[in-house]
Amino acid sequence: MDNLTHSLVGALLGQTGLKKKTGLAMPALIIGANLPDVDAACFFWLEGEEHLGFRRGITHGPPAIVFLPLVLAALLWGWDRWQASRGKRPESRRPVSFKWLYILSFVGCLSHPALDWLNVYGIRLLEPFSSQWFYGDTLFIIDIWLWLLFGFATWLSLRREKRGGDWQRPATMALALGLAYIGMNAGISSHAAHNHGEAPTGTDTVIASPPPVQFWKRDVIAGGNGLYAINGPTLPGVPLDRCDLASAREASDEIEAFLSWSRTPYVEPREDGTLWLGDARFPSSETGGRFTVQLPTSTCPDVRTEP
Repeated sequence: MDNLTHSLVGALLGQTGLKKKTGLAMPALIIGANLPDVDAACFFWLEGEEHLGFRRGITHGPPAIVFLPLVLAALLWGWDRWQASRGKRPESRRPVSFKWLYILSFVGCLSHPALDWLNVYGIRLLEPFSSQWFYGDTLFIIDIWLWLLFGFATWLSLRREKRGGDWQRPATMALALGLAYIGMNAGISSHAAHNHGEAPTGTDTVIASPPPVQFWKRDVIAGGNGLYAINGPTLPGVPLDRCDLASAREASDEIEAFLSWSRTPYVEPREDGTLWLGDARFPSSETGGRFTVQLPTSTCPDVRTEP
């Protein structure tokens, strides 16, 4: 999920009453809820689509979910001590407990892969023990309805707290409604995947992909061997068994990363004579070329690529 959703979940967890456990509880929860995305730093040293083979991996796996909160708790605890030593520690701040800082950082951090698992992009939950991808196919990666629910509940909770009212109830109710909303969307996806009907490209792979905003709908991707249809219309592509992708991935780190991430890979011959590797979950016609890698024309020798 996007970082606004992660941050709002961390804030709501604090507003349920967890922030009373220790000073700096809210930073522990909110930063912790975003911490696994530290892997975004890979954009500084990886090129093109190579990041696909790195992101949502090692920093989202079990060792990181245990270790990253420890680092965050130590930094927050050290910050509190540094402020106190210089007489700049806010008087209103509760006493800081390292134990609770770690527990809350862990809770926030744990919420991150739980949310990331919900979309079709996927997450490698078991890294570094396994590079298997897991998919929830439940929510679009940016869900405006969760923004509205969680954002309003956070505002209302903080407003009630300021006025001396029951500020924990809005946060608790919002998280409960959010879980119900997620469960409902899981049911919609399951129903769509199991009642899609026949597809001209076959049904070796069937994915019910949630579109943006219209949570009640699903884009059903069906097919296999590089030939996929989305809600009926077929994507341009050639059978993967006519292409030497093994040699292509050995010769290019970018292609290797893409194929290690791709769930529904397809090869698209374009009018200019080039071959492009894409993924049916994110067809290039809808993303302006995002999530695509150019292939050597020799990859699919039987495919005419001359413009």
